Amino acid sequence: MPDDPLDLRGLKCPLPALLTRRRLAALPAGAELTVLASDPLAVVDIPHMCGEEGHAMIDSRKAADHHVFMIRRG
Repeated sequence: MPDDPLDLRGLKCPLPALLTRRRLAALPAGAELTVLASDPLAVVDIPHMCGEEGHAMIDSRKAADHHVFMIRRG
């Protein structure tokens, strides 16, 4: 896991997907981003946003009280 994950725990839809999109836009192509989100809808919204914008979902897994997404910028 990268040293600086994007911690969006506690935020509600649509903020996790919107803030993930904003962070990815600031990264170079091929960069990887880890996102932590506790909103149940993030498991739908973040992968959908990645698919729409050409980013690769490397990993998506449930942690104790949140979900962890690993994304490679397209």
